Amino acid sequence: MTEAALDLDLFWSFRSPYSYLAMPRLVELARDYAMEVHVRPVYPIAVRIPGFFKSVNPLWPPYVMRDTQRLAAFLDIPYQWPQPDPIVMDMASGEVPKAQPYIHRLTRLGTLAAERGRGLPFIAEVGHLLFGSGIAGWHEGDHLAAAVGRAGLDLAEMDTVIVAEEARLEEAIAANETAQKKAGHWGVPLMVFRGEPFFGQDRIELLLWRMRQAGLQPREAAPVT
Repeated sequence: MTEAALDLDLFWSFRSPYSYLAMPRLVELARDYAMEVHVRPVYPIAVRIPGFFKSVNPLWPPYVMRDTQRLAAFLDIPYQWPQPDPIVMDMASGEVPKAQPYIHRLTRLGTLAAERGRGLPFIAEVGHLLFGSGIAGWHEGDHLAAAVGRAGLDLAEMDTVIVAEEARLEEAIAANETAQKKAGHWGVPLMVFRGEPFFGQDRIELLLWRMRQAGLQPREAAPVT
């Protein structure tokens, strides 16, 4: 990381297919340019906005499925809906029960990974496990542990921490959600650069243009030894 690195906040949800589909390009930007990406996990709107799926236009969910499948094919990215869904809900009624065995764990783990400076590799690896690996039962066996390991972290140790520090991590997630709204949007993926929000995977090129205006430079190549 050079002193000229520019800071970028990335608001992220582990149930967002558009967040997953944006991931390869965001990883490339972080690799190729002198930028510091601060991953800030938030809960999906299914639990962040109570009753959302009871009032949303019924045409929206099937359109999202069609659009994300099309976009994945266009980008040549493997894609399927996670099995199980990170959010437990009745899609027909829009009812979302209070008990959520998956999303709280994932979001707290992501928040802890970000605190440890491994936010971007964590969401890249876990996002791929959920949406791109083709694994049914991502929560079983050692699938999640292996993904977390590829991000340079230890799942068993992190699981212990998120139980012991649940209240603190929930405060951090709530702070992320407050900052997200303050930036001017509620959706994900949301990239925020110097207070300016860029919502959606189709705004990455626009974000890059803005950051270049602010002096974003390619990373210096490592010297050949």
